[in-house]
Amino acid sequence: MAPAPATHVDIQRIDFAKIKRRRRLLFGVFGALALLGLIGFVAQLDPAAPKVPRASLWLDTVKRGEMLREVRGPGILVPKEIRWIAAETAARVDRIVVKPGASVLPETIILELSNPDVTEAQLQAQAALTAAQADYLARQNTLDSQLLDQRANLAGFEADFESARLQAEAEAQLTAKGIISALQSTRSRLNSEQLKLRVGIEKERIAKFKRTIAAQLAADRARTEQLAYTAQQRQRQVDGLKLRAGVAGVLQQVPVQEGQQVAAGVNLARVAKPGELMAELRIPETQVKDIVAGQAVRVDTRNGIIKGRVTRVDPAVQNGSVLVDVELTGALPAAARPDLSVDGTVEIERLDNVLYVGRPAYGQPESEVRVFRIDPESGVALRIPVRLGRASVSLIEVQQGLNVGDQIILSDTAQWDAFDRLRLD
Repeated sequence: MAPAPATHVDIQRIDFAKIKRRRRLLFGVFGALALLGLIGFVAQLDPAAPKVPRASLWLDTVKRGEMLREVRGPGILVPKEIRWIAAETAARVDRIVVKPGASVLPETIILELSNPDVTEAQLQAQAALTAAQADYLARQNTLDSQLLDQRANLAGFEADFESARLQAEAEAQLTAKGIISALQSTRSRLNSEQLKLRVGIEKERIAKFKRTIAAQLAADRARTEQLAYTAQQRQRQVDGLKLRAGVAGVLQQVPVQEGQQVAAGVNLARVAKPGELMAELRIPETQVKDIVAGQAVRVDTRNGIIKGRVTRVDPAVQNGSVLVDVELTGALPAAARPDLSVDGTVEIERLDNVLYVGRPAYGQPESEVRVFRIDPESGVALRIPVRLGRASVSLIEVQQGLNVGDQIILSDTAQWDAFDRLRLD
């Protein structure tokens, strides 16, 4: 009997390589999700507080009491009285007689200048004045002579009138007695009246001639005075070629050189009285709004403190600052001199019973800032919001956020802006 044929069974093959790839993909996805979750968790954690040496920080404690508001600015000492001496005309600098730093008197010659045109103009003006004065005298003599002639004529007419009047009166008496005829008496009376009228006319002519003389001489005097003024101007220009100090003091500047041509009106020298000084402070424009005349000032000359008071606040702003004039009421130190650099502190007001602290490096008046307040127990500085108010040079008012006794960091903490906590060693 033949053996039975063998039976074939189909067995499904499993692709293990594909399964491995799927497992690796799932593990990768789960790993990435876990990593993202871990990153998110870590991101929500606060960064570790950096350690900062306490000695490297500027700290201060909040106080309550009187706070003195002050404003500070640099400046220089300047003379109260300064005289700039300018050129009267265009000229050439021939010689510098006195150098800066020397003491001068009003008549001290500082510079010698030259201008031939100025000298020639002065000679011409003087000659014109002399000629005008001579013409005036000649005209005055001529008019006086004419007036004398008219007065002589008047005197003759007055004499004739007086003679005719006497004759008419005498003949009137003789006519009344019948000695002479009435016709002759009437002729004498008419002649007397005619001469009387002529005398009046001559007097009126003399009066008008006097007014004519006054008008002509007034015109001549005006012309002569004008020429005299011109001659004085020309003489002053000539005198100005020898530049004088004009006041007693110290020569500070001579901003020209020998041989230099200068125009009219150019400042050639500056003279000051060194014993009378004042301070000129430059206050930042953001701080000058509270400064008024009369406020007390302390001026630091590096050799002593001088008391003073504000006398003027310049209305203009130059390069971000305002010029404030200060009168010095205290005694000047021996080293005080013009152009000496100083620092001035203006006392604005005194605030009673206010909360204040040292001014942080980043703290501005009437602003809100975040400062580090130090916990005295843990030594950790936490950043908190604080509202600041009115400010002084080194102090500032605290309106909100701090209490008496709180200690804060005043130093610049920009390098730790990413942290809200600092650990102080």
